[in-house]
Amino acid sequence: MGLAFLIFFVIPLCFVVMVSFWNYNDYEMIPSFTFRGYVESFDGCYTKLPELCTIFATYLTTLKFCLTVWLITLVIGFTVAYFLAFHVKSQTWQIALSLLCTIPFWTSNVIRMIAWIPLLGRNGLVNGTLMDMGLINQPVEWLLYSDFSIILALVHLFTFFMIVPIFNSMMRIDKRLIEAAYDAGATGWQTLWNVVIPLCKPGIVIGSIFVVTIVMGDFVTVGVMGGQQVASAGKMIETRLNALQFPVAAANAVILLVITFLIITMLNKLVDVRKEL
Repeated sequence: MGLAFLIFFVIPLCFVVMVSFWNYNDYEMIPSFTFRGYVESFDGCYTKLPELCTIFATYLTTLKFCLTVWLITLVIGFTVAYFLAFHVKSQTWQIALSLLCTIPFWTSNVIRMIAWIPLLGRNGLVNGTLMDMGLINQPVEWLLYSDFSIILALVHLFTFFMIVPIFNSMMRIDKRLIEAAYDAGATGWQTLWNVVIPLCKPGIVIGSIFVVTIVMGDFVTVGVMGGQQVASAGKMIETRLNALQFPVAAANAVILLVITFLIITMLNKLVDVRKEL
């Protein structure tokens, strides 16, 4: 396990960091130490103050997507996990329904993402239905190729990563604690807030780490559902790679990695994830 981690994670990561400090020209990378990749990443930041430069605006947009998707997936994931753990009494049904949540993963992310396009398009099913019902007079433009469609697709793709760890934590809760809380006169909300949530905090944190790390680096969903018109950190790295600017792309990847690591560190302050894995 340690050897695999070294070969497939640590060594490639070291190469990315190393390349981020290389120079380059139009046709090759030059292995000489320079901060050019980082300087070009923040190009124009000083001249545009107090306005946000491109990289800050892009990372702010990425963080907005990340926070919004995290919050929505947390609400949905917690609700589904709570229903499975405490309202479905039969263990057989719990397993069956939890497996039902995995059905969307029988197809690729790309197929599930593209499936939203005929639903949300200008002449799609949603606009057609709303017009037939007389609720709108013309198609709603912001349903597709917008921040809304990106967030919707990300929530659809990654909610499962929040459900599973929360459900796993809830299944470990001793049901006698719930009964004791009710016997002591606690209401449903008091039991939820003072008993269930603290005890399933490890699952919430682990699910949050999954969702945050995936959304922070996503560029395919942002590109397709945003109509190639919405910027994100992942899209910025992809653009640099397509332009063969590998040191600048590596520098942007290191910046993204540092931001993601800081977020994970803050989450890890709430729960020691290593003890839960």
